[in-house]
Amino acid sequence: MTDNIPLQPVRRSRRHDSKHRHGCCPWSRCCGMGDLRPRTVWLGHPEKREQRYPKNVINNQKYNFFTFLPGVLFNQFKYFFNLYFLLLACSQFVEELRLGALYTYWVPLGLVLIITIMREAIEEIRCYLRDKEVNSQIYSKLSTRGTVKVKSSSIQVGDLIIVEKNQRVPADMIFLRTSERNGSCFLRTDQLDGETDWKLRLPVACTQRLPTAADLLQIRSYVYAEEPNIDIHNFIGTFTREDGDPPVNESLSIENTLWASTVVASGTVVGVVIYTGRELRSVMNTSNPRHKVGLFDLEVNCLTKILFGALVVVSLVMVALQHFAGRWYLQIFRFLLLFSHIVPISLRVNLDMGKMVFSWMIKKDSKIPGTVVRASTIPEQLGRISYLLTDKTGTLTQNEMVFRRLHLGTVAYGMDSMDEVQSHVFSAYTQPTHDLPASRAPAATKVRKTISSRVHEAVKAIALVHNVTPVYESNGVTDQAEAEQHYEDTCRVYQASSPDEVSLVQWTESVGLTLVGRDQSSMQLRTPTGQILNFTILQIFPFTYESKRMGIIVRDESTGEITFYMKGADVVMAGIVQYNDWLEEECGNMAREGLRVLVVSKKSLTEEQYQDFEARYVQAKLSVHDRSLKVATVIESLEMEMELLCLTGVEDQLQTDVRPTLEILRNAGIKVWMLTGDKLETATCTAKNAHLITRSQDIHIFRQVRHDKKPFCAPALSGDSDVCLKYYEYEFMELACQCPAVVCCRCTPTQKAQIVRLLQEHTGKLTCAVGDGGNDVSMIQEADCGVGVEGKEGKQASLAADFSVTQFKHLGRLLMVHGRNSYKRSAALSQFVIHRSLCISTMQAVFSSVFHFASVPLYQGFLIIGYSTIYTMFPVFSLVLDKDVKSEVAMLYPELYKDLLKGRPLSFKTFLIWVLISIYQGSIIMYGALLLFESEFVHIVAISFTSLILTELLMVALTVQTWHWLMIVGELLSLACYIASLMFLHEFIDIYFITTVPFLWKVTTITLVSCLPLYILKYLRRRFSPPSYSKLTT
Repeated sequence: MTDNIPLQPVRRSRRHDSKHRHGCCPWSRCCGMGDLRPRTVWLGHPEKREQRYPKNVINNQKYNFFTFLPGVLFNQFKYFFNLYFLLLACSQFVEELRLGALYTYWVPLGLVLIITIMREAIEEIRCYLRDKEVNSQIYSKLSTRGTVKVKSSSIQVGDLIIVEKNQRVPADMIFLRTSERNGSCFLRTDQLDGETDWKLRLPVACTQRLPTAADLLQIRSYVYAEEPNIDIHNFIGTFTREDGDPPVNESLSIENTLWASTVVASGTVVGVVIYTGRELRSVMNTSNPRHKVGLFDLEVNCLTKILFGALVVVSLVMVALQHFAGRWYLQIFRFLLLFSHIVPISLRVNLDMGKMVFSWMIKKDSKIPGTVVRASTIPEQLGRISYLLTDKTGTLTQNEMVFRRLHLGTVAYGMDSMDEVQSHVFSAYTQPTHDLPASRAPAATKVRKTISSRVHEAVKAIALVHNVTPVYESNGVTDQAEAEQHYEDTCRVYQASSPDEVSLVQWTESVGLTLVGRDQSSMQLRTPTGQILNFTILQIFPFTYESKRMGIIVRDESTGEITFYMKGADVVMAGIVQYNDWLEEECGNMAREGLRVLVVSKKSLTEEQYQDFEARYVQAKLSVHDRSLKVATVIESLEMEMELLCLTGVEDQLQTDVRPTLEILRNAGIKVWMLTGDKLETATCTAKNAHLITRSQDIHIFRQVRHDKKPFCAPALSGDSDVCLKYYEYEFMELACQCPAVVCCRCTPTQKAQIVRLLQEHTGKLTCAVGDGGNDVSMIQEADCGVGVEGKEGKQASLAADFSVTQFKHLGRLLMVHGRNSYKRSAALSQFVIHRSLCISTMQAVFSSVFHFASVPLYQGFLIIGYSTIYTMFPVFSLVLDKDVKSEVAMLYPELYKDLLKGRPLSFKTFLIWVLISIYQGSIIMYGALLLFESEFVHIVAISFTSLILTELLMVALTVQTWHWLMIVGELLSLACYIASLMFLHEFIDIYFITTVPFLWKVTTITLVSCLPLYILKYLRRRFSPPSYSKLTT
């Protein structure tokens, strides 16, 4: 049985936007909507409200029409990098600081801003259209004028709303009526809690009994509802009808609610709206996801700060060499402008465009179909993951339960002996009940008969003790009503809140006892002979996380016998059933095989015993104070000396290729932690089954112990108490980080997120969280990189994640191939863009030094813009297609990934090497041009600029490791663009001079001197100290 763990998203004030994500009016407090208070809601009379409630509008936009442009510009210029370029561009309006045409500074900045604004506008428009679609959905409302149509956004607290089958519930409502004969309905809640199993909901008994839905407006009644809160699994309220005789009072619980964002799966329902807008459970449960900034972006930002420091130092040196003569402070500003290319404005644009290309490559990879990139700003994070934290159920396992074992104590039945169980059940309903003659009843027959009856009792108990409902659907041949009437097997589907329960009922069907019908008060079973057994449901005690068991009291209509059946976890059932010497041992054996174990028991009750219990139970349910405690006490009075019938073992099968994927991750140096809400035995067994823990490794289990009056638990790893996370953070992490693998069981959603946060703070390493359910959302949003698996538990996790995959096995390729390539390509691209800017800045510094430290620009106008755009942009950007090894090799040798964890592709060492290369090449080109020019200054510009362009194109060729046809096109296109543009640049370049032989040999000489030594060094390095990947490619 799955645990109903409350969805508790992690909320931390420092990570919240100032504007609520589902932002209602910012003046809500002034409008009387600031405090969340209980309310009395009159049915069908929204005008009788005591306070103002928020509009039922979903708004996921970050900006509105008026705040869009100011908001986007503020978010851009709050970063030093962009603010610096804005100040540079604005300085050109000051005459003393102007160095050239205004467009040389404003065009690059404008290009960056236009790309950013367009990207934000597209995202906002998409968001607006999604919100508009939801807010514009049409619903039927009961009013004094009859049934009227209203938009979702016009619904108010107190409205009576009709919701059809397969329609989304528009607001939080109390369930009043249903068209279903059995007086209940099912909800699909996958978009609320991540669970795909349908939930049973019950209407208010008083309103369900009314002849028609229109009568709801004729009665004088109201609902008292608690204040809005985030708990989607609990609700406290009352329903009161004042005009009844006597007045009717009914208590309301979670079973009477229809939360917004759920979908009605059966029948047509009528509900009264109690919460709207920002007070909806679904809205309050949506934590604001933190804006994730990649570690790579932080490192690049650090390098740009170093470059800015270098810019200031160079400017001060230039002024100092002038002996601070004249208006030296103006000269400092002019030099800051002159050397501004040291900090490249094109770096941000190139990296952002590169990220978009990497995201597109991930989406288009045919070997990981269905993969979606929702956060295109952090693909490089995938290349540096040190810790991977994964959910178990639905992520490592398929969440498809298969019945594996029935254990009766003296005999056990596995998958290969289910035919014996089937024959025992068949014989129980076909053999006459009278005793056989003594002469034909030897001892062996008696034993068989005893086992047969025990098997029959066990199967019957499993077929009765559950919350499963058979639903009949039309199959094209038989319609729904006919299928339901004749119990058509081909049209029947089982629905329950737990896949465990469905698997048990499907198994009883396979051995001959079929659940064919169920409503609120009765259940029907079909025997192997086709006979229908009718049972009246007297009481149901549902499964809870605290009780870890569920019970049902039924009356057999044919015999009148009253029986109390119960199933639950072995830890609680051991103290409820009669003494035996095999329960604990066999439960341990089955758990070690990876089976989820349930203990099934029964107790026969006399009519007097049941009547006494019912009186006490009803009295306890009516009490106002300590209701849950009193109810639990009454139920426990029945839970004594119960007869142990059997153990059931259900297996949750592993996802495809989980073992090889985990092995790849382990070989890549990634430590895998499994965080699950399941119990310790099942969690450790799944870990062994998936080879997360090898058979030879010892498992150190730290249970809850007493220490200094505080419970202490540590990592291997029972999460019964989160005190270790509160009081022993350092010790917990110190121990856990040394383990090759960690399993944390019984984790709540909050604890999962807390463990991720502790890992980040303690190790400083990058974390990746993988999950598939609503209870994994907090962990996914907290991790540096969140991956959602689209699975049985819905799409909530995949929608909240940065990356979404369809299977866990796709994670290997996502990290080993795409993560590795994205990081290495981004590192090469960023360093080359810095090299390109430093080259031209070095040339400017040499030029100014030679000409008496004059603050005069070497290149002006279109030359300076064209250098970083059409002349070099294509080949430099083509580095995003480069790769050192084929994807097959990267998957075969995950050890290559381990090298990236040290951050070597982009480090201070590689940065310094590129700075030295830039200074060398810039100096060679400028000094070469000064030495070889003849008479005209314009010849210096022609020789140096042409050499600079050729040098950049050759350096791209030097950096490339695997050629792609687009790289060659980029190189040739850039060269062609430069040659063609020379015809229009007569203002800066002497057209006749560049066609002469002296120009050609001078440019060739300078380019060879600047590039040839680097080619020689690269050859020697690959010859005598090859990188690890080169050994795999030769």
